[in-house]
Amino acid sequence: MSGSDARALSRSLLDLCRMRKLTIATAESCTGGLVAGALTDIPGSSDVIDRGFVTYSNDAKRMMLGVKATTLATFGAVSKETATAMAIGALEKAGVDLAVSITGIAGPGGATPGKPVGLVHFAVAARDGRILHRECRFGAIGRSAVRQRSVVEALRMLTELARGPQAPAKPRRDATSRLRPRVARTARRSPVKRRRPPRA
Repeated sequence: MSGSDARALSRSLLDLCRMRKLTIATAESCTGGLVAGALTDIPGSSDVIDRGFVTYSNDAKRMMLGVKATTLATFGAVSKETATAMAIGALEKAGVDLAVSITGIAGPGGATPGKPVGLVHFAVAARDGRILHRECRFGAIGRSAVRQRSVVEALRMLTELARGPQAPAKPRRDATSRLRPRVARTARRSPVKRRRPPRA
């Protein structure tokens, strides 16, 4: 994943949001504002991007985004629950249509049992109530690479929600089930009346 990938995704996302009149806020921990940077690097992004929160510490997550202390204590900063709370907090604080959050372990240190280097949790929240979460395990590919790939993933998730809710696909029936074979019907035989022999 290169910077050109992030730039192309940023440009297409901004065009989509502009067309649908959507605004965006970001809430970043391990990426330190790189998603907001990628988006605002595109000229004219101010009609879509409202603000970015860089909440590196737990205190910042609580104070700026309203993440509950019990959530952080129970699940940790790098978790689905915290990522979701960050996205919802950014959505509510900024009053935008879409908000993305990123929290992870870029490395080289910071790993804990069950949470290795390269683990990143993402969440995107929409004003209409849709919430998307994703967990990525990039592995120990280097701090810079984890952060770059996290930016691309966040932009993809924003694009996914910006497209709007997808209509449920109608179940397709096989052609064999639609075409019912005709069963040949046998003609009903009318009962034959037997004539009684004449009485002598």
